[in-house]
Amino acid sequence: MTEPLLTIDGLRVDIASRERTVHALDGVCLTLAPGEALGIVGESGCGKTMTALSVLGLLPPGGEITGGRVLFDGRDLAAAPAPVLQDVRGDAIGMVFQDPLTSLNPTMTIGAQVAEPLLLHRPDIGRKEAWARAEEMLRLVGMAHPAERMKAYPHQLSGGMRQRVAIAMALVCEPKLLIADEPTTALDVTTQHQILELVDDLRSRLGMAMILVTHDLGVIAHRVDRVAVMYAGKVAEESDVRDLFARPRHRYTEALLAALPERAAASGTELHTIPGLPPNLAARPTGCRFAPRCTFATEECRAEEPPLADDEVRGAEHRFACFHPVPDEAASQDEVVVPPAVPPAAAPGGVLLELDALVKEFPLKGGPFSRGRGTVSAVGGVSLTIREGETYGMVGESGCGKTTLGRIVAGLEAPTAGAVRFGGADPSRMPRAERRAHRRRVQLMFQDSTAAMDPRMRVGEILREPLVIQGVGGRAEQEALVAELLDAVGLPRGAVHRYPHEFSGGQRQRLGLARALTLSPDLVVADEPVSALDVSVQAQILNLMRQLQRERGLTYLFISHDLAVVRHLADTVGVMYLGKLVESGPAAQVYAHPLHPYTRGLLDTVNLPDPQAASGTQPAPLEGETPSAARPPSGCRFRTRCPLAQEVCATAEPPVTTPNGPAHQVACHFPLAAPRLASAV
Repeated sequence: MTEPLLTIDGLRVDIASRERTVHALDGVCLTLAPGEALGIVGESGCGKTMTALSVLGLLPPGGEITGGRVLFDGRDLAAAPAPVLQDVRGDAIGMVFQDPLTSLNPTMTIGAQVAEPLLLHRPDIGRKEAWARAEEMLRLVGMAHPAERMKAYPHQLSGGMRQRVAIAMALVCEPKLLIADEPTTALDVTTQHQILELVDDLRSRLGMAMILVTHDLGVIAHRVDRVAVMYAGKVAEESDVRDLFARPRHRYTEALLAALPERAAASGTELHTIPGLPPNLAARPTGCRFAPRCTFATEECRAEEPPLADDEVRGAEHRFACFHPVPDEAASQDEVVVPPAVPPAAAPGGVLLELDALVKEFPLKGGPFSRGRGTVSAVGGVSLTIREGETYGMVGESGCGKTTLGRIVAGLEAPTAGAVRFGGADPSRMPRAERRAHRRRVQLMFQDSTAAMDPRMRVGEILREPLVIQGVGGRAEQEALVAELLDAVGLPRGAVHRYPHEFSGGQRQRLGLARALTLSPDLVVADEPVSALDVSVQAQILNLMRQLQRERGLTYLFISHDLAVVRHLADTVGVMYLGKLVESGPAAQVYAHPLHPYTRGLLDTVNLPDPQAASGTQPAPLEGETPSAARPPSGCRFRTRCPLAQEVCATAEPPVTTPNGPAHQVACHFPLAAPRLASAV
């Protein structure tokens, strides 16, 4: 039997501050064989990132390993002095951090940063050879024009390019182990697919082991051999990836899988949510840590902590810590978590919003393509209609114009050409007083709820501010409205006295939704509202948005790069590419029978949360980079990446046709006619 490359045995980590000590990890045990890929999943704060960082001794201020061992290649890194850890980092163990922009030095060129690990760990390599190897590594990770990128700085690259640089830095010394902490969280589906394919290919070539930390269960299903599910600083379940998805045993694992939008869409149910919050790790909980949130918990669970034991059927290959595990398939269905059915939605009403040939161009103020003139074509003639009570989902890769379109609808940007008609009226043509009153009808829910709130203001002031600006009622009436809003979004009324930083990510997103609803709008523009949330918190927010839509008659323009979330929530879907609306129609129809090659490519790129899907033949996903919006291709903008492109695509704008019925439109010279055979999201 092969000796493990990495053994984490009883690892305990405490993080001390002036006020308290947080027991971040409490007896974590994991092993990793050479060449094996291990996925670590769980909610935010469960300890998955802390486990990965502890391997390299990269603990936060006040952090200390208080127990256990971290054996790597025969050495205990938990007890190793700083010089030994410095030798291991970047050499034997490579690390890819979640945010490449903050992990790259903004004052150093890309070439200098990729070459730096070689110069530090390979004293026999000179600067010239290190530079040449760095360029070769950039070429290996799929960076276009690597010689030119070597001279660039991090801020000059896109998010996907920066992540490729981070991977190149982690792999340039050919490590035995790669630790990737949420490497694709903020990336769209095509860039995510390219990055993960790249990591898989390089891991196979170099024979590396890998620890992949993520909350994306779709990524886990296709990219690892084994999975460890963590909860409140402990391992709740560990298994082969296929066995875990097919037969989860721990109730927490079952709840995470039930919260997936893909499973709810397939079964016609609401997203399953996990009640309550994870325990406070400043005091070690007694009994099972999941018991307060588990519907199957008994007094035994609350009094005694279940051991991480082998499964009776599958043995040591499947371990879990649960007194009342999920029964096998032959058991009664009453003992399995079944989310409730989705309540019927009201039929859409009349037309609320119309966009007519909307154009938005930004002047270039510098850069390699501007030469003091030119524009960036962010939105290039988009026309669409949104009806009252409808959820219109807008999808596409980063830079396609989704957010710019949403900002125009919300009145934060003025269109260069075209018209925005709300309820039949054009807000840009309204007198100033009417335009100000109109803004009550359209509100924006931002992607980063933390950055959207003033950190110096308490929640009560943040929620009252729109009421004060619009002159709605007196102070007592405003405070009563704020209390009602907090009730509606599931937050305690005492939250009015707290600051935004005192809330979790999911709670802050609830505050963002409350702020958007303060003035009782007709339309809410939700810009990536759940992209940074783990699956259980995401389910809570999406269910809440649906509930409030039914209760208040809201209309949503929901912008996202997560196709599974959009499929679950949206009635109508619009697909954008490089400023153009290339396809739109009923969500079920677009997902089942996409007409545009770009839409089909997006769907083929999605990681389904089903390991069995990886064994089948999958259609080829999108390849290549999106062209610059400063120099969009002539004719059809997708032609440079389209497998069906012909000469006419370069010379003429594609016509808008409806081959699948009047509600389903596509802008393509050669739309797909055959029904889609591969599994959709």
